[in-house]
Amino acid sequence: MRRREAVLLIITVLVMMLAVACGKKKDEGVFRVGMEADYPPFNWTQIDDSKGAVPIDGAKEYAGGYDVEIAKKIADGLGKELVIVKTDWDGLLPALVSGKIDAIIAGMSPTEERKESIDFSDNYYESDLVMVVKKGGAYENATKLSDFAGAKITAQLNTFHYTVIDQIEGVDKQTAMNNFTAMRVALESGAIDGYVSERPEGVSATTANDKFAMVIFEDGFETSPDDTAIAVGLVKDSELREDINKILATISNDERIRIMDEAIKNQPVSE
Repeated sequence: MRRREAVLLIITVLVMMLAVACGKKKDEGVFRVGMEADYPPFNWTQIDDSKGAVPIDGAKEYAGGYDVEIAKKIADGLGKELVIVKTDWDGLLPALVSGKIDAIIAGMSPTEERKESIDFSDNYYESDLVMVVKKGGAYENATKLSDFAGAKITAQLNTFHYTVIDQIEGVDKQTAMNNFTAMRVALESGAIDGYVSERPEGVSATTANDKFAMVIFEDGFETSPDDTAIAVGLVKDSELREDINKILATISNDERIRIMDEAIKNQPVSE
């Protein structure tokens, strides 16, 4: 009886080892990318595969946007199948470090704080900070930070967007919000007077909702180049970094602008 159990145990272990080996072999051909799929025009969720959207892993929905188009180019260059893993913003770094995803392509800036935990590729987009406000409201014609003294302002949780609000003297800084959908709802309802975003999201918001306006500052936030850049997040010493940088180098600035313009045009109209 014991001999039979031992044989069965050995067989079970061998089967498990084979399954793991097969799984690893299969994973070698997959490029798993984490993103919120809730930050248009960088990334969003939609119900079909129109306009180049990609299936979201484990869901019946699809992901589209600038980040998705960049992820496609990287996956093609690596010779791998692209898999989009929809992940909350706060969960992106843990998902990367734990190996659940291979890369973060989610409109993420390569800040010094993040570089302590992960590595980044070369930049694949650069932008400026703007303020999204109500059209026809008290702040539509603002041109400088001081114009927002007393205003109720917020930004996304755990982003440098939220920290720069402190540069506005006398601002009524509100609790950070989880995503841009929530901020747009809060702005339209009057719960806030404005929120900080990068210019593409500002264009996206004003395109999707004609009740919004975007303030482009003449005298704006002080930021570092890394703050306003966007790069691919990778684990420390990732073997993918060199190859991804080579792929990104083949995408001209004109092509990046074209992809962003298309993403803004294709974004879902209702948020």
